[in-house]
Amino acid sequence: MKATIVLLPGDGIGPEVVREAHQVLEAVAALGRHELTFEHHRIGGVAIDRDGEPLPPATLAACGKADAVLLGAVGGPAWDDPGARLRPEQGLLALRKGLRLFANLRPVRVHPALAAASPLKPSLLAGVDVLFVRELTGGLYFGQPRLREVVDGKRRAVDTLEYGEDEIARVVRLAFRLARGRRRRVTSVDKANVLESSRLWREVALEIAAEFPDVTLEHQLVDSCAMRLVAAPQSFDVVVTENLFGDILTDEAAVFAGSLGLVPSASLGDGPRGLYEPIHGSAPDLAGKDIANPIGTILSAAMLLRHSLGLVREADLVERAVASVITDGARTADLAAAPGEVLSTSAMGERIRRAISEAAAAR
Repeated sequence: MKATIVLLPGDGIGPEVVREAHQVLEAVAALGRHELTFEHHRIGGVAIDRDGEPLPPATLAACGKADAVLLGAVGGPAWDDPGARLRPEQGLLALRKGLRLFANLRPVRVHPALAAASPLKPSLLAGVDVLFVRELTGGLYFGQPRLREVVDGKRRAVDTLEYGEDEIARVVRLAFRLARGRRRRVTSVDKANVLESSRLWREVALEIAAEFPDVTLEHQLVDSCAMRLVAAPQSFDVVVTENLFGDILTDEAAVFAGSLGLVPSASLGDGPRGLYEPIHGSAPDLAGKDIANPIGTILSAAMLLRHSLGLVREADLVERAVASVITDGARTADLAAAPGEVLSTSAMGERIRRAISEAAAAR
């Protein structure tokens, strides 16, 4: 296998966690004799400072030619001025749009050894395995008009929530396809009692469901879904929803795992190229201290191996290695509530790479 992977370390802890995932990918490539070429490019705040824009043309062009993209995080206090014309997050949104990545996959699983790290009761967490499928290029984040103005001396802001049936159909259809490989249940989340866009979402979801008679569809309003996620997380299999709702619900669900630092994601389109990133932010208070959790980024690299490169055995190897070090008691500082040995970012990465080598040698 020959492939080119663009690395976008970004801001805050991004460079540290991407470094560990990069080394994991190199270790897997060496074991399988795959030729992986890596390119580093800028995005986010560091790109604003160096290139004058959050997504330089060279970065977008490189990502468009690559087989996959691995991102760290964007943002930080240096670029948080709400009145600023340029913001780091614009780079990420533009990258998703530019690569035509319309679906964000966020798997949330609970490792039994980390139950103590979650604020939820362990009895609620047993067997939790949820796959969120979030629409990524529509809704409030991209709708037009989008403006701020002064009317009669008062400030006014407008964001537009807009969806077309084709946008809804493609992400809902993907959710149903994924459900066929799991427990064959899809929960479609909307706000159809209030929003016209959600009423269209629900209509299209029903139409897509007819194509998948072997998969059960249920509808859930987003507010009741938020409550049910905490009260009965085991009841979910695949959850599909629009952009803003998915952004919020997946961060809520991250507490199941015990830390935002554990949860990976994949942003996919119609082809194999994807953008992979942990769901956490740039955590500027942790940056440069070698204490951030790299597991979410390493598991994102495993998703990259599976979805973009088709290296399923290698992805399984990485995921099993992560599970084994957690079972053996390895922890980063964010997981200190769960008993175990607290490791630095680099030490955790090294421990996982060692587990990969040991597992490969045992095969």
